[in-house]
Amino acid sequence: MMQPPYNLVPAPWELTGNGVVWLYSIPKDFNLQHGFLADYQKEGYHGRLGAVMLMDYMTSDVGPYQELLYLPAIFKLGGKLTFSVSKIFVSTQASALSGRANWGIPKEVADFSFLNFKEGTRTVEVSADSQTFFLAQVKPWGPKFPFTTKLFPWNRIVQKHQNQLLLTKPETHGYARFASTVKLNSDARFFPPIHLLKPLATVRLSDFLMSFPVPEVIS
Repeated sequence: MMQPPYNLVPAPWELTGNGVVWLYSIPKDFNLQHGFLADYQKEGYHGRLGAVMLMDYMTSDVGPYQELLYLPAIFKLGGKLTFSVSKIFVSTQASALSGRANWGIPKEVADFSFLNFKEGTRTVEVSADSQTFFLAQVKPWGPKFPFTTKLFPWNRIVQKHQNQLLLTKPETHGYARFASTVKLNSDARFFPPIHLLKPLATVRLSDFLMSFPVPEVIS
């Protein structure tokens, strides 16, 4: 029997790092055209609130890695209101393979490049096959404030994996600042063209601790 090139690292995971979250009210037509929705997500589509998340994990159970993901909307899956990932890129094969196996998250591999500037401004480029498909520059402003996802009502994701619905309730706490998006562009062939939308808010996360538990099978 052939051995996989990477050992799968089972849940739970603990991760630390920094990131950016863009919150959106996303029209359904946009998601049907650009959102990379799976059939079960189309069937369970419920509401407009969505997000783009860009994470720079300094530590995790599979080592440091970066991540860009799209949460298209709120869904009703397995009788629960929940988020669900429709498109996601990570920087390592270890994260991609284990993320698919553990939680059914459809991770693909891409290259990430970060540049830091004065006053906390940060630029990131994400590319595949030497072609940049996502570019963002974010500048934080205002004071830092503590945050925790325990206060968020739909702090869960549901993904379909091997004909089962897997519900995961990650928890994150750390610090946040509001931010301005200086540049943003996305190639619709690879990732939803979110530069066509205006975010409700942009938040820069720092020094967070995230716990990603074993998922619950709900279907």
